[in-house]
Amino acid sequence: MSLLAGAFFISQMNLAQFGEALQNARLIMVPPTALLIVLGLTARAVRWRVLLGAGLPFWRAFHILNVAYFANGILPLRLGELARAYLASLGDPSVPPLRSLSTVIVERLLDVLAVLVLMALALAFAPLPDVLRASALLFAPLTFVGFVVLVIVAGQRERALAFVRRWGGDLPFDLVAFTGHFLDGLAPLTQPRAFALALVWTAISWSFSVASGYVLMFAFFPQGDLAATLLFTSAASFAVAVPAVPGNLGTYEASVWVGLAAMGYGEPLAIATAFAVTIHGLNLFLNALLGAIGLYAEGVSLGQLQRGVRGLRTKADSGV
Repeated sequence: MSLLAGAFFISQMNLAQFGEALQNARLIMVPPTALLIVLGLTARAVRWRVLLGAGLPFWRAFHILNVAYFANGILPLRLGELARAYLASLGDPSVPPLRSLSTVIVERLLDVLAVLVLMALALAFAPLPDVLRASALLFAPLTFVGFVVLVIVAGQRERALAFVRRWGGDLPFDLVAFTGHFLDGLAPLTQPRAFALALVWTAISWSFSVASGYVLMFAFFPQGDLAATLLFTSAASFAVAVPAVPGNLGTYEASVWVGLAAMGYGEPLAIATAFAVTIHGLNLFLNALLGAIGLYAEGVSLGQLQRGVRGLRTKADSGV
């Protein structure tokens, strides 16, 4: 998919005009955009702490989350989430890996819910492109069902553990303990205050994401457009579900272009592509920078992180 997206842009785009768009960009808009992106990452770290029940200090949660985003940019299949679970299990205090991974599931559902809200808001300005409408029709029921299932499982903790004790007692590893850790990560779904806080911080984080895209539009276009920002932010969020090279190169840019084009900002293609490349590149750069700082703060090298992720994968594959 990355190759197809890249081939499309190269075949259809005027490369000289693309370079000119980058040269003429109002770079003064980049610093405030970067600040808004960092504020969004900060809000996501606070949300993760809420889901963990304040199981980690804020700065550890912030650094670990940034390392995870950095790892997602260089590892396939979003293995950065395993990096998050591995780092959270180190040090004192620590969080069991399965508890971290279960909070990731809740985060993903909350993020999909936020994206669906953004798309609904964009509908007030224009019809959704077919590809986004299809994504919404797919993810909306899945998100609803996912929340229902997780709430039921989290609310029936003792029954779930009793079931595991009955049917998983002969396994060569402690499935009961693992199930307990997983359910601990779902606990906020049964706690109204924690769930409400998670929703609030989800809204705050996505507000910063939308604001960053809106501000950066002024670097390439005569003015910002809130509807276009809502659409390309939504589209870029769905791009992570498309099979692509690490960092979603190509597919991310294509999804941003879909949102821009629906609002009349898709032509000339070179300018729209320059915008998409810049916002993607800025996100990747900040993820790499903050991820490197996070690795330093955690006292872990990239090699140690890769070995830790492989260790978690091996345990998951063997059921240990």
